[in-house]
Amino acid sequence: MNRNQREAAVRQLMERATPQVPADLYGDAVRRGTRMLRRRVVARRLMWLALFAAGVAFTVWALTARPWVEPPSTTTPPMTGW
Repeated sequence: MNRNQREAAVRQLMERATPQVPADLYGDAVRRGTRMLRRRVVARRLMWLALFAAGVAFTVWALTARPWVEPPSTTTPPMTGW
């Protein structure tokens, strides 16, 4: 196709009437969109719930294990200066 033929083909496409959309396509698109939105909302809520549970689990672990406290010595220090 040379340039003139391509331009003519594009003009012909642009001058056509608006394309007809099947009648049930709108309903299908709305149903699919609401389903996708509902899935995203559920996934987002589950992720927030998992993050909250991880935060609670970490807090409980930190309060019971107390990792910031130095562990008690298992040996007696040497007695010097007697």
